[in-house]
Amino acid sequence: MTDVERPTGPATRPATGAAIKLGATLRALRRAADLSQRELAARSGVPQATLARIESGNPSPSVGRSAGGSSGRSAGPSFRTIERLVIGAGGQIIVVPPPPDGAPEPVTSGAPEPATGPGAPEPATGPGAPGGGLAAPQEELRDAAGRHCPAHLDAREVREPKDWPGAWWAHWPSLSAGYWTALPAVTYRLDRELRDRDRIRERVRQGFRVRRHLAPELPTTSWRFVAELPDGELVGELRAHERSDELLFGHPVPEQDQLVLDGILVVPAYRRLGIGRRLVNALTAEMARCGVRSAHGFAEGGSTRFLWVCGFRVESMRAAEMRLDLPVNAGLMRRW
Repeated sequence: MTDVERPTGPATRPATGAAIKLGATLRALRRAADLSQRELAARSGVPQATLARIESGNPSPSVGRSAGGSSGRSAGPSFRTIERLVIGAGGQIIVVPPPPDGAPEPVTSGAPEPATGPGAPEPATGPGAPGGGLAAPQEELRDAAGRHCPAHLDAREVREPKDWPGAWWAHWPSLSAGYWTALPAVTYRLDRELRDRDRIRERVRQGFRVRRHLAPELPTTSWRFVAELPDGELVGELRAHERSDELLFGHPVPEQDQLVLDGILVVPAYRRLGIGRRLVNALTAEMARCGVRSAHGFAEGGSTRFLWVCGFRVESMRAAEMRLDLPVNAGLMRRW
């Protein structure tokens, strides 16, 4: 948007306040409305190429000359173009008269009402928010060519292979040593369903809380910890029970209180968010408070690695799961 030069004089009040960052504001509006550049262009009737130039900060290619024949400044987008884009994204433009001298200037926002729901984007914040326009949370991110990331998608910086979905091998240490490729500067999901899923997972990761569940119907030897969201939705649970060596040896054994881990459950959609680890941490903290020295658990498959990472160790000379498989070519024995 071009700067407007105002005449100076006693009757003119000097302009104050921060200039609106038009490109950042349009990107924030598109993000709030979940619109790509093509979709906003179709809604507003403004060519996508024009919208791309406005958001990138490049001047319009149609640069005219002033009435005197001298070359004028770069012609920015017209007010009508900006109005169509803002309305197409669900925003509004508010024009107010200047306040009297000495009165504070009103602060208005042209942002649409923020979307709500599990897959809603983060509020538009960042540099230039109220008074200087809006800014999407990823406004400062650029790709390797210095371009902005799609505002309606969730871009994030790639610092290690695990940050990039293309590095499928990064989550398996046994494979990561044999694979390597150049990492992009930023990444984002093009699939909006996957993007919304990631938004929900991030809200769960930031919002869940772990507590010990105590209820009159539970035995005093039962330990139960729950991970839940602020609205009470259960996303994980850990259960354990106390084991008394008095039943085994026939007499109490001082300072030998033990726990047996019954199980750790996490909602499948919310796994790999640290919920299970937080449940185990809550268990160990309660064990230290109650003077319980050890906990035992039985695991198989991926659960074995999880408990190992949480501090459990495999014990020798303990009960082991054993299995007998007949050879493939072994036939049934005849009884006659």
